[in-house]
Amino acid sequence: MKPNRFRQILAQGKVPVGHMLIEFTSPGIARILECAGVDFVVVDMEHSGFGFREVATLLALFKGTPIATFVRVPQIEYHFIARCLDAGAQGIMAPNVRNGAEARAIIRAAKYAPLGERGVALGTANTDFRPVNATEFLAEANRNTTIICQIESQEGLDHLEEIAATPGVDVLWVGHFDLSHSLGIVGQLNHPRLFQALQQVVEVARRHKLAAAIQPRTLAQAQEWLKIGFNVISFGADFAIYLDALTEGVALVRELARTGRLSYEGNLYESPGNA
Repeated sequence: MKPNRFRQILAQGKVPVGHMLIEFTSPGIARILECAGVDFVVVDMEHSGFGFREVATLLALFKGTPIATFVRVPQIEYHFIARCLDAGAQGIMAPNVRNGAEARAIIRAAKYAPLGERGVALGTANTDFRPVNATEFLAEANRNTTIICQIESQEGLDHLEEIAATPGVDVLWVGHFDLSHSLGIVGQLNHPRLFQALQQVVEVARRHKLAAAIQPRTLAQAQEWLKIGFNVISFGADFAIYLDALTEGVALVRELARTGRLSYEGNLYESPGNA
């Protein structure tokens, strides 16, 4: 079984840095993320147009890299969770987990007995199509599978302790936009109420020895949220990173064409020597 790089880095006391795929499914995307030094990837099914076949293809592409592979399922349903794991995902992100009962339902779908009720299908993508020792594989899969619960509502905050206390949960991940919406301060990411909620998630995660994760779009956000205590960072979604970089690059080219010079000095100004 492929080592779970995400777990390895956390065990070393370091911060795993990841990325989310919502738009791009090109054959080279796995190698691009590997070259960028990404530790884990979240393939999104909640807010994307990805169908299961596209998700399975992406998971197969990432098998050739050390990057840990997680899938955000669209709902907390057995057929989403188990199928993604059988397709080779190393973990599941569940959106808007609101209470302990939902957290337990995720574990039942994701883990084999005695921890859960996941059906057993061996010799497919989850074993790289190789025969395995069933007893050893099931035990290792239970250890290796990462469970991420997204906290995205006031209800989730109200039941945060029972979610965190659910055996098998590994990560509390704040969906900051949905959470701000639930709190009645949609998009106000600097609002004191949201800051208080982020601190609450970090504190509960620490108390239960879980990781606390969040996805900033900018380095300034990353800096702020690392200071709060988040120890897992997913640096933006694919379309956002591409859009931000392209927008900046186009503006700089226009400035160069207009003035003949640039005050900017950074990676976009340095030529990598490629056509």
